[in-house]
This record gives sequence, structure tokens and C-alpha cells, in this order.
Amino acid sequence: MKLYLTQKGIFLETEAAYWVPPAPEGWDALINRADLYSHLLDETHGLRPLATRPFTAADLLPPLRSQEIWAAGITYRRSRDARMEEARPAGGETLYDLVYQAPRPELFFKATACRTVGQGGNVRIRHDSDWNVPEPELTLFVCSSGQVVAYAIGNDMSSRSIEGENPLYLPQAKIYKGSAALGPCLYVPPRPLPLQTPIQMQIWRNQQVVFSGETSLDAMKRSPQELIDFLFSENEFPHGCFLMTGTGIVPPDDFTLFPQDRIAITIPPIGTLTNVVA
Repeated sequence: MKLYLTQKGIFLETEAAYWVPPAPEGWDALINRADLYSHLLDETHGLRPLATRPFTAADLLPPLRSQEIWAAGITYRRSRDARMEEARPAGGETLYDLVYQAPRPELFFKATACRTVGQGGNVRIRHDSDWNVPEPELTLFVCSSGQVVAYAIGNDMSSRSIEGENPLYLPQAKIYKGSAALGPCLYVPPRPLPLQTPIQMQIWRNQQVVFSGETSLDAMKRSPQELIDFLFSENEFPHGCFLMTGTGIVPPDDFTLFPQDRIAITIPPIGTLTNVVA
């Protein structure tokens, strides 16, 4: 089932119909529960289905309010290789191989709601960077007790020229207004996504595809639970949190985003997250 946060309210999509779940406590309390799937089934039991979908794509908001977005880096070999290459001029290439092999993962703060856009929103590239890429990532929603209860699609926008200049510049390369996209919904399944789940990305420019790539969850070196254990070991998230799990799709080194590029990231069965570069 899929939960949508929209300008018109909160809606639940099931195989049969679209429902309006009773949520007087608001979005934060609604989603922050270990039994989210069964709770939604109970709350919608007996409600009348809506005749038509009660919202349009323009109504969609990113599915977070008080939650933070965190991210994991170097969880795919392709990401490790790309980071090593971009950091080579600064002499930092060995750092990324060490992180890839180390027991401790790379985890960093990514965004709050005010820096995040949803379906159809404009992601941004920094004006002081001349090498910018999207990073398509399966994103976990982890409730405050540390359990994965839902998923979303994430776009971790990255300024490769800034991080390549010096790995210590990662916060500037990653954290800025419009640097994160999340959506199009919160996918709440009865069981975890299978490891064979594909992740696909296309980038369109002037009605033409200029980049296309695909990977799958089984290419991740680290498990979602491993990342969560490290994130929650010395932290707490009273409203739950989102965790982007890293990217295995990186455009070639001669590629950079331009304004008006359209980025489409698809993870079945979650859907497709589409954003335009501002």
C-alpha cells in the first residue's frame, strides 16, 4: 500500500481503492509506528472507497514533516570507484576504498523537510560547482524504535567537483537547499523488499535521454539493518527518520547536469520519482 502526503490531506492507496485514513494525530504520529502496515489495514477497514483519485501530481508533497533525512555513502562498488576517481587530483582516493572495506559505514546528515522537494519539484545544483549529478537511492523509513516500516525513492543531489576538491567538503557538496528529493509516496509493504528489486534512472535533456542506468539492491555491500544499527547506536529519532542507502548508478565522469534536465528514478513497486533541475 502507498501513503501520499498531499496539499489536500493524507491518502492511502490500496489494490482496491483510495482511502482517507483517519489521522487526527498528524503525519508524524501516523507513520512512526512499528506496526504501520497492520495499523493502516485496521484504520481503513469499513471505509468507503473514493470514486476517483482525490489528488493530482501537482498536489503531492515530500512524505516527511519532522523527520530528518540521513544518507549512507560508498555502499556500492560503482560509487566507490567514482569517488576514488574524483578525489584522485586531491590525493584522497584511498579514503573511499578504506571506507568501502571498513566495518563502520559512511553515514551523514542529508536534509530536513525545508531542503527537500517531492514529486515534480525542482532539485538544484550549486552555483559554485561545475560537476553535478543525481544519486538515485532506495530510501528507508525507520520508525523511532529502529525498525524499517516503509520505503521511498530518494535523490541525493551531489556536487562532485566540490567533494572531489577535498573529501572534507562533503557537507557543502551534499547539504543545501533543494539537494534532496523524496517521494512519490511512502510505500508500506507487509514484508521487506526483495534483494532483486531494481533501481533505474533516466536523465532527459531536450526530450532526449542523455543517461540511463540500472542496478539492484543485491549489489549493495552493506545490509539495511547494518546501516540502521550504526545510525541508531548513538542517536535517537523521536519521529523516525529516512535513510538513503547509497547509489550504484553514477553517470560517466564527463557528464554533468544542466538546468531543465529531467531526472526520473524508478523503483518498483514504489513508483517513479521525477524532478527537474532548477
